[in-house]
Amino acid sequence: MIKFDHVTKTYRTNVGLDDVSVHINKGDFVFLVGPSGAGKSTFIKLILKEINADEGSIIVDGQDVTTLSNREVPELRRKVGTVFQDFRLLHKKTVFENVAFAMEVLHKSKKQIRKQVPQILSLVGITDKAHKYPDELSAGEQQRVAIARAIVNNPTVLIADEPTGNLDPVTAAEIMDLLDQINLRGTTIVMVTHAKDIVDRMKKRVIAIEKGKIVRDKEGAYAFKEEVNILE
Repeated sequence: MIKFDHVTKTYRTNVGLDDVSVHINKGDFVFLVGPSGAGKSTFIKLILKEINADEGSIIVDGQDVTTLSNREVPELRRKVGTVFQDFRLLHKKTVFENVAFAMEVLHKSKKQIRKQVPQILSLVGITDKAHKYPDELSAGEQQRVAIARAIVNNPTVLIADEPTGNLDPVTAAEIMDLLDQINLRGTTIVMVTHAKDIVDRMKKRVIAIEKGKIVRDKEGAYAFKEEVNILE
């Protein structure tokens, strides 16, 4: 599903990724962890082709991202849903309109939108909020809208960048349970997080990055005892 083969990305003052090779299988749920500046954001931006690798190849759902032209990038991003810490909702649009907007940009018909959006709102548990505006919602509800928008076009991959960062522990746990449900439906999930409690509770695959290199790739906890100093 996602394959990095000897990928290197350097910036003027530091290394983003240093000769990274990793394979994320279809249907995986992967946590991407590590300290600030470790290379997590570079990893995500390379998947979305927001930046280009200096060396190596990146395969996403059978496509070599590194060879895509600019006009081919939108097609790639249709396969990849994204959720962020700050929700990024359109505040002058209702919940329904926010989710529908993701379909409209792909020129889906009004009939398709009327059918699909309510189904997705039901899946994420906010059917009763369809006609509310983002400012009328709690932080957890806003994140559910953001997730609905990200998955309404049935992406093969969902990138979640600190999706629980602005949420209280109870709401964060609810959002993680929702992401787990989405993963069980077949969507590959790559989640960037600093939340050790969430990673330890979920017991999924954990890829730890430090100074642009993968220092651990195993299922289980955020860090083994001997690795705590590395990842803090």
